[in-house]
Amino acid sequence: MRKADRLFQIVQILRRTTRPVTADAIAAELETSKRSVYRDIAALIGQRVPIRGEAGIGYVLEGGFDLPPLMLTADEIDAVALGAQWVAGHADPALARAARDVLAKVAAVLPEEMRGFLEDPAARTPPAWDSAADRVDASQLRAQIRAGRKVAIRYTDLAGARTERTVWPLVIGYLDAVRVLIGWCEMRAGFRSFRLDRIDAVELLDTRIPIDPATLRRQWRSSLNAPANH
Repeated sequence: MRKADRLFQIVQILRRTTRPVTADAIAAELETSKRSVYRDIAALIGQRVPIRGEAGIGYVLEGGFDLPPLMLTADEIDAVALGAQWVAGHADPALARAARDVLAKVAAVLPEEMRGFLEDPAARTPPAWDSAADRVDASQLRAQIRAGRKVAIRYTDLAGARTERTVWPLVIGYLDAVRVLIGWCEMRAGFRSFRLDRIDAVELLDTRIPIDPATLRRQWRSSLNAPANH
C-alpha cells in the first residue's frame, strides 16, 4: 500500500469511532508494522490533521476535521451500490426512490475514472423478492418513528384474529419477503413485530412515547440477545 493511501486509511479508521484506537489495531487492519503507524501518525499531525493521543494509549481524531466526502475506494463504492440496489428492490416506494436518488447523486460527483465502479459494481444483490402489498404507508410510519409518537393500529394475525393496539413504533425491519413494524405494544406490555401487509388500518397519534425512543431501541436490541426462558 502506498504511503498516501495508508495515511488516508488511518484517517478513515479514526473517523469510525470516538474512542481511542491503538497503533496495534491500526497496524493489524492495514497489515503493516506499528513503527510505520507511528511514523504515519506523526506525518498526519505534521500536516495539521488534529489527531490526539500517544503511543500505548491510542489515537482520536478531533472534531472539526473531515476529508472530501466522496474520496471513495472501489470497495466503498461497491458497498454503496450494493446497499442502494437492495433498498431500491426491497423497500417501500418512498425509500426505493430515495435509494435511486442516492446512486444518481453519488454518480454525479464521483471522478470519471471511478464512475465505472458504481455503474458496474463487483458486488450485486439478488433481484427484488415478490413481497406482499403493504396496507399502510411506510413513509408515514417512519415519520412517526422520527417524531417519537405513538400509533394506533388494527391488526390481523396469521390465525385471522383481529386486534386493536396502541404501539410505540421503533423500527421498520425486513424479514424474508415482508416488511415489519417493530415497537412496544401497550396491550402485550412488550416488544412485538407487525407485518405491514397485515396492518389493516393505522392512526397517527399526537401522543409522544413516554420513554426516549433511542433508549427503547437499545432495550429492544438487548432483548434480541437475551437467553430464552424455559
